[in-house]
Amino acid sequence: MDKIVAKLSSACFAMRSVKPFVSQQTQKVIYYSHFHSIISYSLIFWCNSAPSSRVFRLQKRIIRIMTGSRKGDSCRKLFTRLKILPFPSLYIFFLLRFVIRNRELFLTDNETHNYGIWQHHNLHYPPTNLKKYQTGVFYMGVKLYNSLPTFIKKESNNI
Repeated sequence: MDKIVAKLSSACFAMRSVKPFVSQQTQKVIYYSHFHSIISYSLIFWCNSAPSSRVFRLQKRIIRIMTGSRKGDSCRKLFTRLKILPFPSLYIFFLLRFVIRNRELFLTDNETHNYGIWQHHNLHYPPTNLKKYQTGVFYMGVKLYNSLPTFIKKESNNI
């Protein structure tokens, strides 16, 4: 994890170095090619670790560099203006994408019961008692997928 933070810090330095010489569009290309590619690599597996808050702070730092904002300014509107997903939203997106692409790994509630149930589009939670497993990919993926509206779950069969 420290290697990831070091790479992201160097990406912030690189962005600060080239910012006066390139346009905002080029800065977004640099962001996606250097910063985003690092944080999206295996994101669903390491996002629930303790140092992930440092990664989110570094993402906010590079957004502030790109927009020329001050250190204490809020980044919520900056993410919207640049059309870049914040780190927690990226985690949700990548986790849901993992669940939808790997539906064969998950059972629906309808497949585990012998009788018809109301929420038959929901996925069945894997049995667990360990907190570590409940913050993992499979359990959190099921939890996020089940929180989606029904019409999205129906459309998720068509990737």
